[in-house]
Amino acid sequence: MTALLAQADPSNTFVTQLQRLFESMTAMFSRGDALAQGDTLVQDLQNLGAVWAIVFLIAGCMCLINGFKFYKAATIALAGAIGMFGGYWLGQHIDAPFIVAGALGLLFAVVAFPLMKYAVAVFGGLAGAFIGANLWAGIANAINASANKGVTDPAQWNTVVPEHLFWIGALIGLLVCGMLAFVLFKLSVVMFTSVSGSTLAVLGLIALLLSFEPWRDSVSSGITANKLIVPLLVLVPAVIGLILQEYRGAGAGNEGAPA
Repeated sequence: MTALLAQADPSNTFVTQLQRLFESMTAMFSRGDALAQGDTLVQDLQNLGAVWAIVFLIAGCMCLINGFKFYKAATIALAGAIGMFGGYWLGQHIDAPFIVAGALGLLFAVVAFPLMKYAVAVFGGLAGAFIGANLWAGIANAINASANKGVTDPAQWNTVVPEHLFWIGALIGLLVCGMLAFVLFKLSVVMFTSVSGSTLAVLGLIALLLSFEPWRDSVSSGITANKLIVPLLVLVPAVIGLILQEYRGAGAGNEGAPA
């Protein structure tokens, strides 16, 4: 279907940009520890392009700074995005990726509105799982590298902390942050908007830097040097955003929380 659209109008850059977005995002987040996979992350962000990089950077900064103020819109948008990217991945198997993406995206967004409290709980848990998985993979790699100094080939390392068990970190984050949503609603909203906003902003900034030829090699080598770099680049702004949103909303309590 995508090929037919491109052949019908070769100058239709919107279709090309849209396809690039969906393919990059589905490839990037096909693993739970996506941020810790520097090599594949660089390749996917290079394919993303400068246009979507700027969109990600702006949207991420807005969500990072004012996520709680517009948390309903952010929740619905995130639900729609998850539905679209998941639908695109499923739709590739029946040669109708954009149709399935649009249908599931609309369905997820509509369902999230009346179930706002539960949607926040789900996204809070997913944010915790995402951070937990990537920190586990990054820290495990750093520990294994430290324990195998002098061994240049990672394939010959003696494993101290298995990186492939990143799902343990994801499970811990999922349980802790998911249950947090039912106890401290505002903190859960601030957390998932900070994490998602930071992720979008950092990935957008990296993709934008990779789009400039003079900086491409330096940025690529810096990201792939250690698996803990990108998770830390996402975690630090997320913590700053969480603190700023909590500080700005001090005294408001759980105002705006659904019953």
